[in-house]
Amino acid sequence: MIKDKVMEKIKNKILTVLFVLLLSSPAFTQGPPPPPGEGGNGTPGQDIGNQNGNSGGAPIGPGIVILLSFGALYTGKKLYNKRKDKEILES
Repeated sequence: MIKDKVMEKIKNKILTVLFVLLLSSPAFTQGPPPPPGEGGNGTPGQDIGNQNGNSGGAPIGPGIVILLSFGALYTGKKLYNKRKDKEILES
């Protein structure tokens, strides 16, 4: 009886893994991305960037701003909670 429950759990885990692999298989079968347009993409012997000064990559400026703002919010929340806990202990 216990053996049946263990076998059922193993069977469910295997079926779950197979199901996830089947759903994600189209992601593995995609073709390569199209070649980059004009400008440098870091190929050896070329400067990075094209004549207009665009590097052709993804913009990282907004991501860094968002990351830093979330870090500041997290730090502020931690400091607020620490100060609040300290006030509770003192009173």
